Amino acid sequence: MTVSEPFGVYVHIPFCVKRCDYCAFATWTDRHHLQQQYLDALQTDIERGIDRPASSIFVGGGTPTLVDPVHLGRVIDSIPRAQNAEVTVECNPDDVTDELLATYLDAGVNRVSIGVQSMVPHVLSALGRWHHPDNVEHAVESVRRSGVGTWNIDLIYGGAGETSADWEHTVRLAIELGPPHISAYGLTVEPGTPLAAQPGRHPDDDDLADKYELADDLFTAAGRQNYEVSNWAVPGEESQHNRLYWLQGDYLGFGAAAHSHRAGRRWWNLRTPERYIAAVEAGESTEAAGESLDDETRRVEGLQLAIRMREGVPVAALDADDLDDLVECTGDRVVLTRRGRLLANQVSLRLR
Repeated sequence: MTVSEPFGVYVHIPFCVKRCDYCAFATWTDRHHLQQQYLDALQTDIERGIDRPASSIFVGGGTPTLVDPVHLGRVIDSIPRAQNAEVTVECNPDDVTDELLATYLDAGVNRVSIGVQSMVPHVLSALGRWHHPDNVEHAVESVRRSGVGTWNIDLIYGGAGETSADWEHTVRLAIELGPPHISAYGLTVEPGTPLAAQPGRHPDDDDLADKYELADDLFTAAGRQNYEVSNWAVPGEESQHNRLYWLQGDYLGFGAAAHSHRAGRRWWNLRTPERYIAAVEAGESTEAAGESLDDETRRVEGLQLAIRMREGVPVAALDADDLDDLVECTGDRVVLTRRGRLLANQVSLRLR
């Protein structure tokens, strides 16, 4: 692989004020005393571990905006990057200020992703979120003033008590904010989360499907084209870092529990901040475990990712018999229809 090919870097910030009820990520609400030591370890690990420029960088969590922005900026700035690299930081709406964004921009950040989830207070409460919808508008105003290159809004639908009217309200307000990119995910129940322990709050599949179709209609009418099952963007504003994942590109993950992939081998780091810091400070590997994929497994996984994208897969890669309105042929490619996007996992079973 040449240095001109896409290469991503993911940086994990594992600190949160409050853990959302649906969250299964490696995040902690009681380790804030480790923040500075953790950021130092990140910078050391990055400087030891990266051997080529990144075409995309994504700082996620957790809540990246919870840690000192100057220190985080130094971590970001330590990552060698290709010309015109996409550099994204996830932002909690309550934390976004002009000063925060100015510090990020000084470090080369040119994309932010705002975790909105919903614009309806009782839906946010049901998700275990704590920000106020009014702060989303304030955050967006700061983003616009900052001159950041592009930005995204993240939404989640299907929370307990969310009506169709609630979801439409969220979608319409999100569109009015004018984001070049919108991600909208159906609520999923992850094992071990508070949500998993309360079946009465679990989403209904038919309700999720109706809300997906509503969102797709409104996003499309607003000029945001679907380019992956859960992602819509103004043409040219697609997330390059996420595309790297979907195309099985190479990436390195830094931080607690961060995942990496290179040439068919994938691995993940030690899960807790303490263990990650200790390994870096001792000059030891931060890897917890890993696996190497054989060629066939890698090929099939590549098709399973590709079928979710608007480019689809080669005609020969899918047994399309009896799939009816789930797929359609476009030249020598097979792509999902909107109904097919709702049943993408079932279509994936027919890949060959």
